[in-house]
Amino acid sequence: MEKFLSDKEQIVLDKLTMLFVIDKMEIPLTEDSILDICSVKNTWIKNYMDCKAIIHDMVDSKLLYKLSSDDEDKKLFALTYEGRECLSHLYRRIPLALREEISSYLQANRLNVKSAQEYTATYTKNEDGSYNVVLKIYEPLITAPMFELRIKAPSRQSANEAIHKWKTNAPAIYEMIYVKLINVD
Repeated sequence: MEKFLSDKEQIVLDKLTMLFVIDKMEIPLTEDSILDICSVKNTWIKNYMDCKAIIHDMVDSKLLYKLSSDDEDKKLFALTYEGRECLSHLYRRIPLALREEISSYLQANRLNVKSAQEYTATYTKNEDGSYNVVLKIYEPLITAPMFELRIKAPSRQSANEAIHKWKTNAPAIYEMIYVKLINVD
């Protein structure tokens, strides 16, 4: 039989769940990654907008901190000491079945989340109908890209193909360019 929680109890559970997710990921996460993990691919925090508000509420409460970045979409969130302390004292309020589900999901998807944050790609349409594609590689914990490649694609389909290929081939492409341009002796 499922226990019904008051609104206040649900907010506390949602906050603890988010702290637990970020702690188990073991790397800072972008807002999009947190929202995706907690509210889109899973329903651990049922309301997407509540999930978004919780992130910023926990930053204000000093349970999370935001690593600074010039790129608004690349801001990373990590646990503060106070966030870790809070979680260590209260994690048992998260039902065991939920903790196990979260741990299992994160173990299976950690590398996908990590690579989605490290290898990013976007495109914008130009006035002539072509598309500018921006491909980036980020290092964990560093909010500025360590590598950025801009290319012009003749069509939206070509831009999407470049993005898809980037997500699967970024390390090899970076290595090839690095070896060709930088003397590593």
